[in-house]
Amino acid sequence: MDRQQRLWTWEQTAEPYLFAASMLFLTSYTVRVLVPGLSPGWSTFWEIVTIVTWGAFIVEYLARLLLSDDRRHFVRTRWLDLIVTVLPLLRPLRIVDLHERMQRRRDHPRLALEARVMAYAGLTSLLLGFAASLAVYHDEHGAPDANIRSFGDAVWWAASTLTTTGYGDATPVTGRGRVTGVGLMFLGVALVGAVVGSFSSWLMRRFRQEGER
Repeated sequence: MDRQQRLWTWEQTAEPYLFAASMLFLTSYTVRVLVPGLSPGWSTFWEIVTIVTWGAFIVEYLARLLLSDDRRHFVRTRWLDLIVTVLPLLRPLRIVDLHERMQRRRDHPRLALEARVMAYAGLTSLLLGFAASLAVYHDEHGAPDANIRSFGDAVWWAASTLTTTGYGDATPVTGRGRVTGVGLMFLGVALVGAVVGSFSSWLMRRFRQEGER
């Protein structure tokens, strides 16, 4: 078995465990942010869950790096994997990469291209919006002069930012909150653009089919 085959086998074997670890990481972060009155025992437990799952992401990435034939090429082409390993709250972006690998192994996709793009972009948007809401609420709710005081405010801010609406009634005031906002703006443009473009493509294809009848 060559190195490329071993890498592919490793990825297939590790994928369900990585998904479980991602859910655990998001759950632990959610509990630590939204339940501030945890007992010392539970607080320590969820901190350990966060550290262990984050460590699992790092170990898995390093294992794939060691199994690759060309490590520089791996780092260049798998840059998204490196980003979501360093910043685990961005792991929903891996849905796009996972989708592409699934499609390469499937000769006849069940859904049309436009439907697949809209479905995966929509799911990624929801997960990223939730993660961004948690991050901004964590940084903002106790800051002086902050206007994002509740998790509901953070969800409203994330929705308006992700959809590029930007009402301006809820804005981050801390440095980390603004960095999160900038990242969400760029991702929102890309994801919303993918959904709108795919929907427009589907409409044009339908109109063309109707015209040919």
